[in-house]
This record gives sequence, structure tokens and C-alpha cells, in this order.
Amino acid sequence: MARLFMLLLSIVMTTLAGIGIVAVLAMGLYDWKSILAAAVAGAVLALPVTWLVTRRLQQAG
Repeated sequence: MARLFMLLLSIVMTTLAGIGIVAVLAMGLYDWKSILAAAVAGAVLALPVTWLVTRRLQQAG
């Protein structure tokens, strides 16, 4: 489970951080603090999301 979690985490963390950055830029917030906060929020949010996805994949297989 740990290998699957780490693999999915790298994908999900990058995706959610990117979505957060695009959302912040779309709102017109071009300062580095807003961009960094969005990236960190996406990375932190990726942990529970990845855990849930990994658990569901393990149960399905």
C-alpha cells in the first residue's frame, strides 16, 4: 500500500497544487505569497485525497 500511496501522491499533489495556482492566477492574484499559499494548500489537500483513493483501490482489487 505504501508504494501505491507514494506513486499516487506524486501525481495528485502535482495536480492539486497546479489547480490551486491556476485558480489564484485566474483571480488576478499575481503576488508570490498567493501563489505559494495555493501550492501549499494543494499539496496539503493531496495527502487525505491520496489516502482515500489508495484505500478504495486496495479494497476494489
